[in-house]
Amino acid sequence: MGKNKSIGFIGAGNMGRAIIKGLLSAGTYSPSNLIVSDYSESVIRDLSTSFPGIQTSSNNLNPTAASVVILAIKPQDYENAVRGIKDRIQPETIVVTIAAGLSIEKIANWLDHDAKIVRAMPNMPALVLEGMTALCRNRQVNNAEFQTVREIFDAVGKCIILSESLMNSYTALAGSGPAWILVLIEALADGAVREGISRTVAYEVAAQVLAGSARLVSETALHPAVLKDKICSPGGTTIEAIASLESAGFRSAVIQAVSASTARARELSNE
Repeated sequence: MGKNKSIGFIGAGNMGRAIIKGLLSAGTYSPSNLIVSDYSESVIRDLSTSFPGIQTSSNNLNPTAASVVILAIKPQDYENAVRGIKDRIQPETIVVTIAAGLSIEKIANWLDHDAKIVRAMPNMPALVLEGMTALCRNRQVNNAEFQTVREIFDAVGKCIILSESLMNSYTALAGSGPAWILVLIEALADGAVREGISRTVAYEVAAQVLAGSARLVSETALHPAVLKDKICSPGGTTIEAIASLESAGFRSAVIQAVSASTARARELSNE
């Protein structure tokens, strides 16, 4: 189906590039069916070099000819960009927003209340095709159209369907979550360096420890606590480390971080 459909990208930052890379790597869309605009001529040149055959333009109106239009621009640029393409969006066009804190209703107010709108929240690991994306839609988007959008984001990782009322909480978990994991990797590496391991080795090992542990949870479907218990020997080094984390309030700090991030996402939604 993708071979006969086109996707327009307004904006080609990190997330836009990640989606383009995923679609082309998966072979779900041919380069000629991707239409990308960006105000930066250097970005356009780089895109043409990195992804030969895609259609590029500095005019935001060009991508509106596509079946699906993905708004991959900064949140502060959304209103002007959406109002600028309003008259070019066809009734059958699916508009996809990937900005945190911008509701479907807000996009509809800028665009057209009858427009087909999907709200997507991908995260940074999409850059290496390991993303996690939540999707929701307005009533104008039918099941087949929603599936088309899902297949786009499946190309850069995994997708789940959520109620829009949960999008702020999801943004905290999956959108902000990778940053906390990166802080954990950095802290693990710092601890290893403190104990004499080189910085290069420490980062490599810490990253693999996180990646391997995540895969254990995903592939075994065992509760994280069960897996943790398998590693903790009585009187051993691991349970000693767990006790240290607990005394420092590790779990509480992470839970509070999710709540703080969710609260900020709600604030952004109301601005």
